[in-house]
Amino acid sequence: MHKHATFLPSLSLRIDLAMDARIGPGKIELLEAIEACGSISAAGRAIDMSYKRAWDLVDEINHICGRKAVDRKIGGKSGGGSVLTPFGVSLVSRYRKIERIAARAVRQDLLQLQSDIEPVKKSRAGKRTSF
Repeated sequence: MHKHATFLPSLSLRIDLAMDARIGPGKIELLEAIEACGSISAAGRAIDMSYKRAWDLVDEINHICGRKAVDRKIGGKSGGGSVLTPFGVSLVSRYRKIERIAARAVRQDLLQLQSDIEPVKKSRAGKRTSF
């Protein structure tokens, strides 16, 4: 008999700052990976994102915010790399704080939603639908 892990509902947060200016989980994950890996290319590889996509998102983040969230370290003995600016560190921290507060605020509603949906899913699991 196969045991299924219990899945708890979660909340994904996207902050719309303007019409086409959004900060969400993908951009924040990239910033965190840059901080952990020390370069945009290594961060992209770590989160299975192309180098070009990672660079495009960094440019987009900097443009949205009107200031740099990521700084490049030029060449040298260690070969350069990238680091989060103090603003970039603050952006990640503030986003994660907002995310935690929002998740706590809706936790009971998410659990209730899951409770409302699961009996329906289980009752349909044995039925076949033909088209």
